[in-house]
Amino acid sequence: MMMKLSVALLAAAIAAPLASAFVPQPGTSASAIRSPSTELYISSWGVNGPPHRRQAEEEPNPAEKIQAYLKAPEPIAARDGLDGTVLVSGWVNSSERTDQFVFDMLNHEEAAFRFAKIVAFVDDEKFAKKRLIGRNARYTGLLDKLDIVEATGPGALPTKEQLAGVKHWVASVGNSLDAVKEIGDLVRSTDVENVSILLTDASSVTADAAKDVVEALTLDGDDKSYTLVAVGALKDTPEGSTPYSIDDMGTVNGTISEDETFSRDESIRLVTECLGLESGRNKALTFKECTDVNATEFKLVKGLREGGYSRPQEIDHMITKGPSAYIEACEQWTTKAPKRTQFDEWMKGEEEKLKVESAEAVQRKEKEREEARTQETEDIAREWAKRDFFRKGMSGEISDMTEEEYIESIWDRALFEGDLVWRQLNGVETNEEEELRDFKSKQEKKKQAMLERAKASLAELLDEDTVGAGKKDSDDDE
Repeated sequence: MMMKLSVALLAAAIAAPLASAFVPQPGTSASAIRSPSTELYISSWGVNGPPHRRQAEEEPNPAEKIQAYLKAPEPIAARDGLDGTVLVSGWVNSSERTDQFVFDMLNHEEAAFRFAKIVAFVDDEKFAKKRLIGRNARYTGLLDKLDIVEATGPGALPTKEQLAGVKHWVASVGNSLDAVKEIGDLVRSTDVENVSILLTDASSVTADAAKDVVEALTLDGDDKSYTLVAVGALKDTPEGSTPYSIDDMGTVNGTISEDETFSRDESIRLVTECLGLESGRNKALTFKECTDVNATEFKLVKGLREGGYSRPQEIDHMITKGPSAYIEACEQWTTKAPKRTQFDEWMKGEEEKLKVESAEAVQRKEKEREEARTQETEDIAREWAKRDFFRKGMSGEISDMTEEEYIESIWDRALFEGDLVWRQLNGVETNEEEELRDFKSKQEKKKQAMLERAKASLAELLDEDTVGAGKKDSDDDE
C-alpha cells in the first residue's frame, strides 16, 4: 500500500510541470511561460523593413498609362449669366427627325444652364409643336419653358424685334458663312450676350474664308461673346461614340476634307456645351472624328472618359489643354526618369557581353559547319576522282598521268560531284541532270575565256618579239 502511494505521489509531482508547459496557470501571463529564446520581435518599421530598404515606387510613364497624367476630375468654369431666355434656330425643320436633343441639352437639370425660357425659332410653328410638345417635354419640364416662334420665311434668321429680350442664342446655319456674318451683326445690335453657332458640312470652308468669318464674328467689348463650332457632313450616330480632335479655324489643320463626317447628336452636344463653358468663349473651333487608335487625341479622349470625366469636363480639357499638354507631360517624364545606377550599368554591360558572346558563338558554329561541309565535300570529291581515275586507267584512257595529277586536272568536276552527293546525303533537294548541264556550260565558258586570255598573251609576246627584231635590224643598218 505504501509502495502504491509513493508511486502516485511521484507521478503527480512529474505531471504538474508537464501540464503547466501547455496550459497557463491561473494568474500567470503568457510572457511568463515563454522562453526568451522563442520570443518573436516584429520591427516597428513594419513588414517592409526600415525606409532605406524600401524601393521607391516609380512614377508611371504617362505614355504607357494615361491615367498617370490625368488628375481627378475637378469643377470647371462656366460662363456668367447662363439664365434668362435662350433662342434656338436652325433645328426642328425636318420631317426626318425631331431635333429634341438640342432642347434636352439646354434644359438638362445637371447642366450649368438655368434658363427661364427656351425659344424654338422654326420655319413652321404648327409642325414644330407636333415635334416638340409631347410626353418627354412634360416629364422634363421643358413644356413650362418652351416657346415657339415662326420665322418670316423658310431658313430666315430672327429679326431684331424677334431677338428682343433674348440673352443667349444657339444657331445651326448649315455651311452658310453669310449666315454666320449676319448673326454677328444681329448680336451687335440686339440684347444677345452669348451666341454659339454650329457650322456643318464645312468642307468648303477654306482657311482664308474661316479667318474672314472669325474676324466678322469678333464682337466688341467684354459683354458679348461667341463660339463657332465647325464639323463635317452630319450622320446619325450616337453622341460620344467616336473620339475627336480639335483645331482652331483659320489654320491648316482647322480645315475639313470632303469625306469628313460627324455625329449629329455629338455636334449638338458640342455647340451647347461650348455655349456654357468659359473655355469656349470667343473661340472658333473645328471638330473632326478621330478613328486612329494610336493617335494622341484618341487616347486622350478615351482616357478622359475612362477616368470619370463628365462630357463638359472632357470638352473643357480638350479645349484648354488638349494633346499638346499630354505630349509635353510625356516628354517631361522622360527627362525626369531616374538615372541609371552603377548596378544598372553593370547589368547593361553584362547583357551586352552576353549578346556579343552569343553572336560570336553563332558565327563560330556557322563557320565550323561550313568548314565541316567543305571537308566532307572534298573527301567525297577525292573519292569520286580516285574511282574515275581507276575506271579510266582500267579502260586504257589514261596512261601518262599519276593519280594525283589526274585528280588535280579534274578537281573542279570532282568538287561539283562531291557537293552534289553531300547535299543528297543531307536531304537537300537536287536536280542532277540540270545541275550537271549548268556546270558543263560554265566550264566551257571558263575554258573559252582562258583560251582567249592565252591567245591575247601570246599575241602580245609576238608583238614584243617583232618590235625587238625590227629595232635590232635598224641598229645593224646603222
